[in-house]
Amino acid sequence: MTTVASFSVEYIQYLSPNGTLTGETIPPIAKDFETIKSLYKTMVMTRVFDAKAISLQRTGKLGTYASSLGHEAVHVGIGSAMKYEDVFAPAYREYGVQFIRGVKMSEVLLYWGGDERGSNFSGPPHDFAWCVPIATQNTHAAGAALSFKLRKQPRCTVSVIGDGGSSKGDFLEAINAASAFKLPMVFVIINNGWAISVPREKQSSGETLAQKGIAGGLPSLQVDGNDLLAVHHEVKKALERARNGEGATVIEAITYRLGDHTTADDASRYRPDEEVENAKRFEPVLRLRQYLMDNNQWSVQQENKLMEDCAIKVEAAVKEYQSASKLPVSDMFDYMFAELPHDLQEQRAFALALEEENS
Repeated sequence: MTTVASFSVEYIQYLSPNGTLTGETIPPIAKDFETIKSLYKTMVMTRVFDAKAISLQRTGKLGTYASSLGHEAVHVGIGSAMKYEDVFAPAYREYGVQFIRGVKMSEVLLYWGGDERGSNFSGPPHDFAWCVPIATQNTHAAGAALSFKLRKQPRCTVSVIGDGGSSKGDFLEAINAASAFKLPMVFVIINNGWAISVPREKQSSGETLAQKGIAGGLPSLQVDGNDLLAVHHEVKKALERARNGEGATVIEAITYRLGDHTTADDASRYRPDEEVENAKRFEPVLRLRQYLMDNNQWSVQQENKLMEDCAIKVEAAVKEYQSASKLPVSDMFDYMFAELPHDLQEQRAFALALEEENS
């Protein structure tokens, strides 16, 4: 018997759960404490915002909302590694990436409040909007990456997908296109352990999800998704590789969804409490804070001030969201078709009449 090929998947972690550096080599960002502190502040801001958004939904002031609790390191790590001219193709909970790239908290609230003006967000205008259909953002990102290659532009796309979404054909098709056309692209599989109520072990019998990239011919690896240093360094390295014409990379980031899938979900019905409590030992914010404190770069006083500042900024974003002007009901009909079909014309007239009757 002849072995025609063999593969391995490397696992990368630079910052251990107790906040100490691991391994013989460390990435340059590990000693760039000013950058780390800035990114830590964004992680904390994202967490404070997340808690407020859930409270708004629970009190009827926001629609269904997808929490990012526990994902702060992987999201901020991705965003901090990208350049402005790169294109981000999100799913629907990557707020840390978007905050790094200039999206406003009030715009995220607008979107989840059912106002499409939230999709016309600040930051790079070439970034894609939130994508609730599972995995279609991957093929969108592949198309954008192909355009960069054809135009000989030094730009890349970054797309994200969850562990459950990595089972979708769109994801695998995008991997195949990225491999066949050698596209400037980075795929990040954010493996948080649960595809709504389906655990990772029932999604795939593979030892890793990263190896799905190997099947498509792409270099693929795992990182500790709760380690900001690892995520930032490996995504940045993959982007440099793509920018140099060396093609796409698949990165599986191992993290954990500490909250419900969305506010329409009750994870306590299918997930053991002890599993969640155990996962909190590895969560990203405490880990990075400990690293900063151990290196005399952060204090309790700074932490208290940061929490106060975050609360003020989040409340200001909530006020901006709540003071947004009300849109006319006709907006539901006016921006999809050049010429509105007859049945929708009737619906539009009915909706306008109903709005006038209730005004």
